[in-house]
Amino acid sequence: MEIHTVGILSLLPPIIAIVLALKTKEVISSLIVGILSGTLIYSIYDTDGIIQIGARTVEVTMSLMGEKLSENSSIIIFLGLLGAIVVVVTKAGGSKAYGEWAVKRIKSRKGAKISTFILGIIIFIDDYFNCLTVGTVMRPVTDKYKISREKLAYIIDATAAPICIIAPVSSWAASVISQMSDTGLNGIQDFVKTIPYNLYALLTIIMVLIVSLTKVEFGKMAKCERLALEGKENEDFAEADEDDELSKITISEKGTVFDLVVPILVLIISSILSMLYVGGYFNGGMTLAEGFGNTNAGPALAISGFFTLIVTFLLFVPRKVLSFKEFMSGISTGVKSMVSAYIILTLAWTISGVCRDLLDTGGYVGGLVAGSSLAGMLIPVVAFCVAGLLAFSMGTSWGTFGILIPIIAVVCQNTAPELTIISLAAVLAGSVFGDHCSPISDTTILSSTGARCNHISHVSTQIPYTLVVAISSIVGYIVAGLTANLLLTWIFALGTLLLILFILYLKTEKELNKK
Repeated sequence: MEIHTVGILSLLPPIIAIVLALKTKEVISSLIVGILSGTLIYSIYDTDGIIQIGARTVEVTMSLMGEKLSENSSIIIFLGLLGAIVVVVTKAGGSKAYGEWAVKRIKSRKGAKISTFILGIIIFIDDYFNCLTVGTVMRPVTDKYKISREKLAYIIDATAAPICIIAPVSSWAASVISQMSDTGLNGIQDFVKTIPYNLYALLTIIMVLIVSLTKVEFGKMAKCERLALEGKENEDFAEADEDDELSKITISEKGTVFDLVVPILVLIISSILSMLYVGGYFNGGMTLAEGFGNTNAGPALAISGFFTLIVTFLLFVPRKVLSFKEFMSGISTGVKSMVSAYIILTLAWTISGVCRDLLDTGGYVGGLVAGSSLAGMLIPVVAFCVAGLLAFSMGTSWGTFGILIPIIAVVCQNTAPELTIISLAAVLAGSVFGDHCSPISDTTILSSTGARCNHISHVSTQIPYTLVVAISSIVGYIVAGLTANLLLTWIFALGTLLLILFILYLKTEKELNKK
C-alpha cells in the first residue's frame, strides 16, 4: 500500500488510542478505534465516495493486520512456545519448588524486590523473554511478601528494555547496530560508545534499585503498595483474571528447583546460539559482533523456544515428573494462556503500521526535526524528547530507531559532529522512555502479562516513575549538549533524580501520615 502524507493528521490514531485507553481503562477497544481512525484517514486520501471509503477502510485494516501478523509470525510462535514452557515447568512443580526455595532464603519485601531486579538483569537477551520469564518465576515470591502486582510489573518493565538497550549482546543491540551501520557509522563500536550516555536506561536501573532498597513510593503506586500490604484489592482497576487456564493446572509434587533452573538456562544459552546461527556466524567469515548484528531476533527466539521445549520433555517425561499426556496438555494450555497477549500485540503492531506504513507519522515528526534550525548544543535534548514522543505515539522503540537514527546522524554531521554519539544515545534513551510508558507498547503489554497485572493499572502506576527519570535525563542531555562532558552530565542527571525522589518521598510520607 502506498504511503499518504497527511501531515498533522498522522498523529491522530495514536493519540486517540492512548487517550481512550487511559480514559476507559480498556486497551483492546481503544486500539481498534485508533486503528480504524487511521485507516479511515488513509482511505479518505485514497478513494472517493462514502461507500467506497467505508469499504476501503475495512479492506486496509484487514490487509494491514494480516501483513503485521505475517511479519511477526515468528514472535507469535515464540510466545506460544514460551507460554507452553511456562505451563509445563509449572505443572512439573519447578516454579513451586523454586518459590518454596526462594521463600526460605528471601526474608523480606526488600529481598523479594531485589531478587526480581537481579533476575531481570540476568535475562538480558530479549525483552519478550525477560518480561514473561521474570514475571512467572518471581510472582509467587512477591505475592507472599504482599508486593503489589503493579510494583512487580514496574520492576519487570524497568529491567527489560533498559537492560536490552545497553547490553551489546541482545536483540535490541543487534537492531541498533545494523541501523547505525546503514548510516555509515561503525555499528558495534559506536553503539558501545553510546552506552555511558544512555541516561534514561542507566537512570532507570538506578531508580529500580532505589525503589527496591528504600520505602520511596509515590503516585498511584503508593496506593497500590498500601492496599497490597493491607491485603485489599485496588478498586480503581479490576485485577487480572485469576480464573484462567493457568490457575486450573495440577502441579506435580515431584518437581525440584532444577526443573525450573535448567529450562531457563537452556533458553538463555540456546537464544544466544540461535541468534548467532540465524546471523550466519557459524558459516564463518564474520566476527561475533557481526553475527549478532546480522541476526533476526524473531526466528532465533522461536528456534530457541522449540529447542527448550524438547529439553523440558526429555527432562520431565523420562523421570515421570509428568506423563506424556500431561506434558502435551501443558503445551495446549500454555498457548491458550497467550491469547490475550496475541490480540493486544497484533493490534499494537497494526496501529504502529498505520502510523509508519500508511500515514508516515515518523516522517512527519522527523521532518520537523530535520527542518528546524537547532543550535548544536540543543540536539541531544531535542533528540531525546522527539524520540520519546514518537515511541510513545507508535508504541515501538525499534520503529523510532529506524526513523530518527539516520536523521540525527545527518543533522549532527552537518551541525555538531562532536555531539553525534551523545545525540544518538539520546535517541536510544528517548525511544526506550516512550516505549516504556506507552500503553500500546508490546514490552509494556508483556510486562503486565508476565506480572498478571491489569494492563492500564500498570501503565498508570508506572508513568510517574518514568517521568521522574525522563526529567533527570533531560537535565543531563542539556548539560551534555553544553559541555560534551560525561562526568558533568552524570553529576547533574543523577543529582536531579535524587532531588526529585527526595521531594516526592517527603510529600508522600506527609500525605500518608495525615491518613
